Amino acid sequence: MASRDAGLSVSFLLSALLGLLQAAAPPPAQNASPSQPTAQNASPAVVTPPADPGAAYFTADVGILLVAIKPAAVGDYETVIQTVQEALAKDTDPDRVAAAKGWHVYKAAENDAKGNALYIHVMQPTVKGFDYRLSLLLDELIKDLAPQLLVRYQEAFAVPSTRLNLTEFANMSMAPVPAAAPPAAPTEKKPGG
Repeated sequence: MASRDAGLSVSFLLSALLGLLQAAAPPPAQNASPSQPTAQNASPAVVTPPADPGAAYFTADVGILLVAIKPAAVGDYETVIQTVQEALAKDTDPDRVAAAKGWHVYKAAENDAKGNALYIHVMQPTVKGFDYRLSLLLDELIKDLAPQLLVRYQEAFAVPSTRLNLTEFANMSMAPVPAAAPPAAPTEKKPGG
């Protein structure tokens, strides 16, 4: 039952994010870094930005990367996903094993408004302090990497990825928890009464 509920919430979340990505996707920029996030939805008091602006770290328990891939480069992107997936399946590093366990990649059936293929990386739970960049994992895990694979991967992005840290706002299968009532204002006493 729990996996069914999680599947339903992920389906709903993916539908909402697809609309968000289509509405918010900026036009492609020349020489843009593919892994640079365009939005960071986290409180500045809680999150210290990583030194590398292209890093894909998460601070919340659930993280999402929204990725738009050029139609002609879908094969290259999917090859990288499968190459990293295969390497992670054999890896013994505890952080990478933990990251892989909660990392799911979905491909949207619909393209974005510009015809780009959409991939949604859902990390649930995230591994705090782990960099989820595929390019970094390729470098770390694949010793005999074909040099052109990384180049084709980097050129596959239609726009920079969007990184989102998610905090659950409501669980729609449960009754809402009543909000605490604000403290009552002190009443003034009238003279003589």
